[in-house]
Amino acid sequence: MAGLFLLTINPFSKNVFIILKPMEKGPNILIAGAGPTGLTAAVELSRLGISPKIIDRKKEPSVLSRAVGIMPASLNILKPSGVTDHLVKEGVKMKFAQIFKGERLLVRIALEGGHPDWDYAIALPQDRTEKALIEALKRYGGSVEFGSELTGIRQDSEKVIVNINNGPDEEYDYVLGADGIHSAVRTQLGIEYPGIDLPETWSIADVDAVNWPYHDAGTICTLPDGNMAFVVALEENRYRVISNTEDALAALPLKLDVTTRHREGQFTISIRQVNEYQKGRVFLAGDAAHCHSPAGGRGMNLGIADAAEWARRTYENDFVGYSQSRHEAGAATIALSERLRKTMSSKSLITKLIITVLATTINLVPPLQRRMAKTFLDG
Repeated sequence: MAGLFLLTINPFSKNVFIILKPMEKGPNILIAGAGPTGLTAAVELSRLGISPKIIDRKKEPSVLSRAVGIMPASLNILKPSGVTDHLVKEGVKMKFAQIFKGERLLVRIALEGGHPDWDYAIALPQDRTEKALIEALKRYGGSVEFGSELTGIRQDSEKVIVNINNGPDEEYDYVLGADGIHSAVRTQLGIEYPGIDLPETWSIADVDAVNWPYHDAGTICTLPDGNMAFVVALEENRYRVISNTEDALAALPLKLDVTTRHREGQFTISIRQVNEYQKGRVFLAGDAAHCHSPAGGRGMNLGIADAAEWARRTYENDFVGYSQSRHEAGAATIALSERLRKTMSSKSLITKLIITVLATTINLVPPLQRRMAKTFLDG
């Protein structure tokens, strides 16, 4: 026998076809960062027969809820690996989106028909989403090396040389930096992260509460002076409240009977995006490449889409266009998030009047309801 051959079915083709080709060793891949972006890249590569090394400087998996909303596009991406079934079973199905002006409901949009595959978004704490991805990675024979910090990186035309925990040099064909806003990969390669920091202080509260009547709805409350508050369910009787004020719970105009406060804090928001998602054999994805406000709930989903496209291109050995494609997607998501944030936080009386009139019209015109549902679910 002349040599070993690999039986291949192209997983991205609508037509099933078989290729017999000499079996080759797959590329040697390092993924820095085990959040949803890095884990999605690792799961997708593993599903396609490429076993990456994935590291994270945390000593153990995160227990923080962080990002919550999982949109239909992400559910479609994660379906082949079995992760979606777990997310749908574990998460809260958000079937409505609604806007209040103070305590008065302006519009309630049913999301039915907003997407061809899913009539809802999923709300689930990020640590549980990460757990589902880690379990999927284990099914493919992979694992995360926690407590492993990238302490050095350089490259030439043929390889990337990496230091982990100041240890000996390691060589990789490609590296994906999915290591967050303060990315060591991006920083050590000198890649700029242009953008702005918003001046106001935001706040967050994760609480247990009873008698909240909008468990299956994403809720936005507009407030005087350009303030706003968001509420979304995390699980049964547990909720996330976010506001562009210093006290999210105090800002919320609707009654929320809080029984336990799990986490409260303040944060600032940056609006940033790298100009290029690739430098030689090193790539960026997720928050390492872009960040924006939580308005619209798109951040984690954008990172998952980055990771899936990068994994596909790695499998196909074709990175041409990755940077342009993901930059365009990132810029569109940032623009959408900023439009929503600026509209909801506007102090202009004219803007507030337009919101009220538009909300009234949407309530009365079903086609507008469906269009808004599509915008919310599909972007």
